[in-house]
Amino acid sequence: MTHASRRRFLVQTAPQAAVLAAASVTGWRWSWASEKPLRILVGFPPGGGTDVIARLLQEPLGRRLGRTVIIENKPGAGGQIAAQQLKTSVPDGSTLFLTHDHSISILPQVVRHAGFVPAVDFEPVGGFASFVNTFAVSGLHPARSFEEYLKWVRKSSHGRSAVGIPAPASTPEFLVKQLAQRYDLDLQSVPYKGSAPMIGDMLGRQIEAGIGSVQDFVHYHKEGKLRVLAVLGGRRQPLLPEVPTFSELGLKGLEDMPYYGIYAPKGVPAAFIQHFAKALADSVQEPAIRQQLEAIGLVVDAMGPEQLAQREKAYTAVWKRIIQDSGFQPQ
Repeated sequence: MTHASRRRFLVQTAPQAAVLAAASVTGWRWSWASEKPLRILVGFPPGGGTDVIARLLQEPLGRRLGRTVIIENKPGAGGQIAAQQLKTSVPDGSTLFLTHDHSISILPQVVRHAGFVPAVDFEPVGGFASFVNTFAVSGLHPARSFEEYLKWVRKSSHGRSAVGIPAPASTPEFLVKQLAQRYDLDLQSVPYKGSAPMIGDMLGRQIEAGIGSVQDFVHYHKEGKLRVLAVLGGRRQPLLPEVPTFSELGLKGLEDMPYYGIYAPKGVPAAFIQHFAKALADSVQEPAIRQQLEAIGLVVDAMGPEQLAQREKAYTAVWKRIIQDSGFQPQ
């Protein structure tokens, strides 16, 4: 081969060689990572609804993936700390983020510098459930219905009351704003670092009411320690058939249900996403796992990466309108 022909050969084959080299590195990286424990980040404290869900999925996912799965709690700022850590993680399939809608659809709209952009920094891996938020009072509270709660606020608190929320600038906070506007009351949100401390104060009646996910409240409701008075969503919940929806009470536009999903850092191998998405879908369909998820109020709904991305986009658009209408300015 002459010098000229050798040069042409190298020029023509260089792009192919680069692709093969990149594929080789990616394959090696994933192969190496598959031998490591798989960390699933949870942006909320131990004991809360999201943490409970992650630990329910821990064993079946580990079994199907043939890997050790570790749940790593990174609470703070409504999941923002965990999301930022995911962004900086090596995209080798060793770190994932299990979260609900707040961290993905709400936070980037209410925080001026969230430190991550889901569409740019994350890869949707798979969704597995939807749920509703609920309004509850302490079990010691005199109100037996949402209408009685409104009367209590007007009569006993002179139209003012505090409502606990699991995170600032969250869906529950905007719901508090809507309730205050709809019923002409002075309702003030009291943000907590997750649902667990909020529930602790509700149980002790240090705060009269709170808004949280159905999986946070349903156990205490069944025991009579808390009393769920209303739920979001387009229909009553199977676990709470006696509790009306806000739509029934006249507060429209809150029928879209939030969701749970799992995300990876941008650049994770497509083969890993497909592999994990199947393991996740199969895990939540296991009768024992499905039963436990439904028992805490989740609607099991396995979604592939594309479906999760579409759900995220639609839900984000709904809450963009609600946030803008509230007059809230990103902080």
